[in-house]
Amino acid sequence: MSASVFDHPFLSGLLGDDQVAAFFSAEAELKAMLDFEDALAAAEAEKGVIPEAAGKAIAEGIPSFRPDIQKLRHATARDGVVVPELVRQLRAAVGKPYADHVHFGATSQDVIDTGFALRIGRVLDILQERIDTLVERLGELDMRAGAVPLMAHTRMQAAIEVPASRKILSWREPLLRQRARLSAVRKEIAVLTFGGAAGTLDKLGAAGEQVTARMATRLGLGIVPRARHSERDGQAELADWLSLVTGSLGKMGADIALAAQSEIGEIRLKGGGGSSAMPHKVNPVGAEMLVTLARFNATLVSGMHQALVHENERSGAAWTLEWMLLPQMAMATGAALRTAIGLAGDIEFVRK
Repeated sequence: MSASVFDHPFLSGLLGDDQVAAFFSAEAELKAMLDFEDALAAAEAEKGVIPEAAGKAIAEGIPSFRPDIQKLRHATARDGVVVPELVRQLRAAVGKPYADHVHFGATSQDVIDTGFALRIGRVLDILQERIDTLVERLGELDMRAGAVPLMAHTRMQAAIEVPASRKILSWREPLLRQRARLSAVRKEIAVLTFGGAAGTLDKLGAAGEQVTARMATRLGLGIVPRARHSERDGQAELADWLSLVTGSLGKMGADIALAAQSEIGEIRLKGGGGSSAMPHKVNPVGAEMLVTLARFNATLVSGMHQALVHENERSGAAWTLEWMLLPQMAMATGAALRTAIGLAGDIEFVRK
């Protein structure tokens, strides 16, 4: 049994997304954080901040390093973050005389935020690919059935007859706009966070800028003028975008569910769900889930705006709230796009 529907033993069949979930596993998070430490050591060794031999020892030690998860769990309960214990274990693995050069000049938030940026970048690749596929499927539906006449409804009342294309475009065109917005979202979220204890890179001195640039290149991330430890508008913008995508799909789901009602019958679904009590029913399960996931993300996005409020240079409270909300929102968006792609192929407009 799971507290989350996204990895629940059977509810995940309805609402889960294995491909997206892979980037929110403990294994993926640890790998991303170790990628940060690897890039940090390499960049610092190149710029003479740490000895070249130390950089080599760290690079050689990371691939075979296997952290003790139970110790990480207990330490996180104490420290509020996993990084101090992770670094302690990594230093022990690297060993003397180079252990003290591990994590030099960095802070826990640098590791966690950069690790998230690496993972969410891959998730956004998946979501973009799915938007592309869905746009294509809806275009095919328009070509195939766009001329079928339907009754338009305004304020839930019959209005005038329109072609099905009118409805399909109201599903497809918002997705084109969300796709266009994604590049700006990426620019704000897929960035290196590297600021040290209070965001000033105090331990690196004049080498800080060059080390940052080399790390960003190694990790394939963007650079910002200074670490945004307490400036979280990028994370909020990501949440906004995720909610816009699921909201657009929720409108599509609502339209389909209404048009598929027995009394309306303008849409027939080839892959509807069955009923345990009424075998004649074809329930619009996929359409309903698009509405559910839209409302879910619309609820969580307000929490991400709460997480904008960081006290001073770092907030444990607001930062932890992000960890609780953003992965769930990304999972919901992945599930919604996956569901919508399948649904687009099941729609049959009925000519009256």
